[in-house]
Amino acid sequence: MTRRLISSGSEFEAQIGYARAVVCDGWVFVAGTTGFEYASMEISADVAVQAEQAFRNIDAALTEAGASMGDVVRVRYILPDGADWEPCWPVTRAWLGTARPAATMIIAALQDPRMKIEIEVTAHLP
Repeated sequence: MTRRLISSGSEFEAQIGYARAVVCDGWVFVAGTTGFEYASMEISADVAVQAEQAFRNIDAALTEAGASMGDVVRVRYILPDGADWEPCWPVTRAWLGTARPAATMIIAALQDPRMKIEIEVTAHLP
């Protein structure tokens, strides 16, 4: 088994003890990712903007792993407020409309009240 860790530089990774992504035996497992812009640790109040930033963060991890959004086979969306889900659809369609992975949306509290969406993906290396 080969295993490689990928970091985004988020302070949460070191504080909590996880990697942004783990590459293992042809798979890329990207941790739940929120809309923080990790360089500044800023986050928008707008859920669609958060979703867009989360996908940018995910895309960066996938790229470092040697994969792309087109390689995503599974996605999980976690939102504290179900009413925020539909405004995210144009963003999710833009990022995953071609790959069309298996998907689940879960309503659950997130770590920080500013977080309105968290996205987790699994990809298979090409």
